[in-house]
Amino acid sequence: MNRRKFLEATAVGSAVFTIVPRHVLGGPGYVAPSDKIVMAHIGCGTQGMREMVSGLVRDERIQIAAVCDPVENSTNYLDWSKYGIRDSIRELLEEPDYDEGVDGIRCGREPFRNVVQKYYAKTKGTEKYKVSAYADFRELFAKEKDIDAVKIMTPDHLHAPVSMAAMEKGIHVLMHKPLANRMNEAKRVIETAAKSGAATHLLAYRDGGVETVNKIIDRIKQGAIGTLLEIHNWTDRPVWPQYFELPTDQPPVPEGFDWQLWLGPCVDRPYHPHYTHMVFRSWYDFGGGCIADMGIYSLWPVFLALNLGMPLSARAWATHQCKIVDYEAHPIVNTWSFPTASRIQFEYAARDEWPAMYVVWYDGGMQPRIAELNDDTGALPASGMLYVGDKGKILITGRVPTLITRQGAEPLWEEEEPDSRSRGERGNRNNLWLDGFTGGEASPGSFLNAGPISETVCLAAVALRAGRQQDGGRNYPASVKLLYDSEKMQITNVPEANEYLTREYRPGWEI
Repeated sequence: MNRRKFLEATAVGSAVFTIVPRHVLGGPGYVAPSDKIVMAHIGCGTQGMREMVSGLVRDERIQIAAVCDPVENSTNYLDWSKYGIRDSIRELLEEPDYDEGVDGIRCGREPFRNVVQKYYAKTKGTEKYKVSAYADFRELFAKEKDIDAVKIMTPDHLHAPVSMAAMEKGIHVLMHKPLANRMNEAKRVIETAAKSGAATHLLAYRDGGVETVNKIIDRIKQGAIGTLLEIHNWTDRPVWPQYFELPTDQPPVPEGFDWQLWLGPCVDRPYHPHYTHMVFRSWYDFGGGCIADMGIYSLWPVFLALNLGMPLSARAWATHQCKIVDYEAHPIVNTWSFPTASRIQFEYAARDEWPAMYVVWYDGGMQPRIAELNDDTGALPASGMLYVGDKGKILITGRVPTLITRQGAEPLWEEEEPDSRSRGERGNRNNLWLDGFTGGEASPGSFLNAGPISETVCLAAVALRAGRQQDGGRNYPASVKLLYDSEKMQITNVPEANEYLTREYRPGWEI
């Protein structure tokens, strides 16, 4: 009996479970077990655990059936708060002493499975329901025959191989951003989604962000700032260490951690904690940098509203690091990790009612200069966005955008009362994708809508890595404008930069 038939049997009175009254009587929003989305969860770190506890496991339309992570059980995870996840699990399970005395942040496939099973036993009366656990996603897909969908919460370098393996089996895919951290992989993910017919949803899509951007674009269409020429976006990231040298020490691989599975398609190297958990975003091999972390949230709605196509070019400016060698200071030739701070300019062609324009990304404390605000003593917030037209600007750093013209600055619209409704009353975020995953209308966050933003994110890393300049015999990062042909997936003016559009694959992991 597979898991779906097992669930169906419990709905008609199987003696295996103690059925709580709600499951006997039904009720508003109740979903019969046979209609549930049976889900595998791949990636059981802090973000996966947080989203599972806050929403996924509580949704009666979803049944988590299997989990997967190379880490079995560890307390060395990194997060925003040392006890935030632990306390959210305590609230979910109503266990005030959960992980009492544990020094660290516990995650991994076994803690994840344990929380899910405990919650189902407590709320659904399914004491004997067991969630399967795997270290290798390939084994999960080979053995779990009744999985409808998978949620992927792994580091960026594993997004393509895991999502493609799922879609090729007809399994729907819900995935954390980005689609991939290499251009060839992002394109293959979208191609696989189109060919497979599997429903997909990239979690960076959020209705609230899209609504706000659409409202701003409507004001721009009405002439608020004249012709739109540039969009600037900056972030408070990185909020993790940016290592500018490869680690040389070789600590032992933690017990219960399959390092080779974590590396996946990347070439082999010794284990080091500087590569894993939150810090993976620092490395070109494993992450997509700050723009992949936050830029997809803020820029994807803009791409959709303006119908921006694929980037035509990219040019990056970045910080560098130095070290002392035999009493001399030398710049570090860094080809393995993202810089501490950068500015990246992308160019897009004219289309429909919009002219050609630039999108400029900033991280690490870099921000645009707003000449009209030079006399303002207040600094810009750490994150924000700026629309630049030939007759004015729109600055977004809070709930209400600011219109800046030669006449001064004023709110773009009147501030509305904050929404006092609970998250449940405002709407379940799972609603964005559940309909598409059950045969209904495709999610607006479908992978098929994420091509231009995904190629922009991948091109950012290429621009940061391409080009060096010699100055007094020392090697510095160079700002080189790369011309990009999306159809051919080729940098047309700097041939050596094309190597960064893909990666060197370990045998058996080629994409």
